[in-house]
Amino acid sequence: MTPLASGGVVIPNFGQASSCVRNNGTFCWSWFTSHWSTIFQPALVQHIKLTAIAVGCGFVLSFALALLAYRWRRLEPPIGIVATMLYTIPSLAAFKILEPFTGLGLWTAEIPLAIYTVVLLFGNIVTGLREVPPDVLEAARGMGLTGRQTLLRVQLPLALPSIFAGLRIATVTTVSLATAAAFVIDEGLGSPIFRAIGSPFNTTFIAASGLAIALAIVADLGLVGLQRVLTPWARRRAA
Repeated sequence: MTPLASGGVVIPNFGQASSCVRNNGTFCWSWFTSHWSTIFQPALVQHIKLTAIAVGCGFVLSFALALLAYRWRRLEPPIGIVATMLYTIPSLAAFKILEPFTGLGLWTAEIPLAIYTVVLLFGNIVTGLREVPPDVLEAARGMGLTGRQTLLRVQLPLALPSIFAGLRIATVTTVSLATAAAFVIDEGLGSPIFRAIGSPFNTTFIAASGLAIALAIVADLGLVGLQRVLTPWARRRAA
């Protein structure tokens, strides 16, 4: 495969490739399928991993902070302010700040992605806990439930709709932001997207972008389904 220079852009010589590739069609399905296992499938799996780690770590951190803010209400404003301030830091700037400490590795990408989820999850978790009716809490105490039992058996189940609302937004947002991780690690769907920028061949860019969009939609629908399974009482109430 001999590269041909054209206007300063290196264009691969596809030789006996399909007419779609030779003519740089909008999207060449045959090229996409033939490169699925070497380019797109690994990138998709890596993107799922990046998203799952970031959302998982962010949820654990947000949940811990939400419990503290629920227990000590005065902590809620400062935690919310700090989370919002961190969320405003551009991802590329965050990667650069962390580089001297974590190098160009996985955690340089994951730490900002996880922190960004906090502002989306923290408020929803706290709101869900606070919206549990006082008479329900009083009834739980009257039944002899301890504080931990009340939290696990009463408050968290009733707070699940609010928690899932934040989790859905955080997941979809992280799928999008994770493409920027390719600036520090050669992983995820951002890698083929960035390689395709400036190239006259459209298929790679369209395919990787489409997979990122599809992943966000599937993840959101999956969380909706999980919420329906975990909150059957909510469906009965709506009916």
